[in-house]
Parts: sequence; structure tokens; C-alpha cells
Amino acid sequence: MVFAFLTAGLTTHAATLRYWIDPCPSKPHFDCQAGDPELARWALEAWQAASSGKLRLEPAGKMESAHIRVFWANGRSGLYGEARPILVDGVQGAEVYVLPAVAQENDSDPLLRDAIVYLTCLHETGHALGLQHTVAFADIMYTFQAGGDITEYFGRYRRQLAARADIRKHSGISPADRKELLGLWK
Repeated sequence: MVFAFLTAGLTTHAATLRYWIDPCPSKPHFDCQAGDPELARWALEAWQAASSGKLRLEPAGKMESAHIRVFWANGRSGLYGEARPILVDGVQGAEVYVLPAVAQENDSDPLLRDAIVYLTCLHETGHALGLQHTVAFADIMYTFQAGGDITEYFGRYRRQLAARADIRKHSGISPADRKELLGLWK
């Protein structure tokens, strides 16, 4: 979904935003795995690194004080995730919902499953930072509504990974995504 809410009032200078990541719910129908919160944190770290020091993302002490809140959602609607606007201490923020159930179909390839969850976290937190959808297949902000081969979208990223830790070496953020981020966070 397209949201341009965090950038309102925050685009004129470097900013520090707080985030909170829901630990995996204990209910098995959420399909969250123990390492999924780490994937969400890696996505936020990737955006911070891409900002060239313009954006600092730090953990919040409690959910209520976080500008970006990542939740693990259940449901099998075919969506990978969603971002919804919130207001935190007068600053626009976002609740990000990631549906790991969509990635569960790839349990036979744990790295593909992790890649899908990570890239979903990266895409949805990109919205939380004010980035819009693009129609460029190379971008993390690419919209599947533009068509394209969804299997290949995730597969090309998966092929860069020999181990889970390789996700941190391959941010998934394209040069165009980075340029857009830097244009928003001056």
C-alpha cells in the first residue's frame, strides 16, 4: 500500500526514529518463526545504512513510543504486508504488518522463506519512511500491481544468498530506492 506519512514534517533535517518489533506471537497460526524479528531489524538497519547518516533508527523502550511498529499478522489473503499510518507524539509513524504465512509455502527452502520475510519487512518499512511504490522491477519499492514475475522477484534475491547471514550483505535496496530515500531525508 502507498503511504507518505512519515516524511511530513521530517524531511528538512536528519532524524532519529524509534522502532519496535513484535516478538513472534506464541500462537502457532501466526506462522512467525523465532528469527523473523531479526529479519525485521536487519531491514531497518539496511534503511539506516542507505540514508548516509540522515536517518537514525533506534529501538524503542516500549511499543507506544515507537514511530515504526512491526507486527506479525496472520491471514492468507495473498498479501505480503501492509503499512498503516499512526501518530506518535505529534509525529507521523506507521504500523507495519508482515504476513509470514505467505512465505510459509517455501518451507522446503528456508533461505527463500527468510528472503521473502526480509524483503517484505524492507518494503513495508520503506513505506513507513515515506517511499512510494515504483514500477521498476529492480526496486524494493516495486509494486506487484505492475505485473512482473513475483517468483523471479524473490528468486533473484535468494540466489545471492548462500547462508542466512548473507542477507545482511545484500540489502535489497536499489540505487533508485536509495536516491528516493536521500531525497526525502535531507
